[in-house]
Amino acid sequence: TSKDTANRTTVKEFILLGFPGTWHSRVSLVVVFALTYFLAVIGNASVIALVWVSRKLHTPMYFFLCNLSFLEIWYTTGVIPKAIGVMLGTSQTISFSVCVFQLFFLLSLGSTECFLLSVMAYDRYLAICHPLRYSSLMNSVLSTRLALSSWLGGFLAISLLAFLTSRLTFCGPDVINHFFCDIDSCLALSCSDTGPVELATFLVSIIVVVASCVVTLVSYMYIISSILRIQSVHGRKKAFSTCSAHLSVVTIWYGSTIFLYVKPSAQNSLDLNKLVNTFNTVVTPLLNPFIYTLRNKEVKQAL
Repeated sequence: TSKDTANRTTVKEFILLGFPGTWHSRVSLVVVFALTYFLAVIGNASVIALVWVSRKLHTPMYFFLCNLSFLEIWYTTGVIPKAIGVMLGTSQTISFSVCVFQLFFLLSLGSTECFLLSVMAYDRYLAICHPLRYSSLMNSVLSTRLALSSWLGGFLAISLLAFLTSRLTFCGPDVINHFFCDIDSCLALSCSDTGPVELATFLVSIIVVVASCVVTLVSYMYIISSILRIQSVHGRKKAFSTCSAHLSVVTIWYGSTIFLYVKPSAQNSLDLNKLVNTFNTVVTPLLNPFIYTLRNKEVKQAL
């Protein structure tokens, strides 16, 4: 009743559960997270520095890659330092306002990554399907506009969702079954109507994830069709090598993102979400720079 609701205590601070277990198991996880964070930041920063220094890499493809690496540094920074504090027990609490900000920041970066990956797929489509007109079609002005649009679109797309989440009421319990503020975990604790937030989450997921995924898939359909029409085996291998690294990153990112967010309601197991989020926010930022450097001849030569 309205009287019972009025008598409830509104929760203004949450406790992040992290990964329950023995002290030794949590310390082991802290070491893994800290090492992963260090390598991810160093790896992505090295990609940016390498592209900056080497004039051969001053192309739209590597400009987009620098944007992606810069994004990954902030994406993993928004998760791992707090997660380490949670696992050590030194920083398990988080205020509601900071929780909403973290949620907005991470989801915005995730949306931006979706847009950037689709832009990179379009760039590869132009390079392989229209090689003679590529330099005139994908010039510095267009590449800059596409990158800026990805960043602006990513943050604007999550604004309404973050606003609706900030209007939710929490009456207890106050324990979030995660190592950071995730949308599903917050919805599970809310004592107010979560229907509008779940609907907004679903619609934003369709607009951001599915739409960008469709652009990427269509681009690769044309790319694969063009590669198959190349007569020589060497020519086909050379054409495919220019997009194989990006295709690997796309497969990893979209597979986990679609599982987490493209669903009509928050019905997935929170423990399973936590596991997939670990891969998405901790492992993927580490893999990306190594995928692009180890599978790309131009980057290896510049290095």
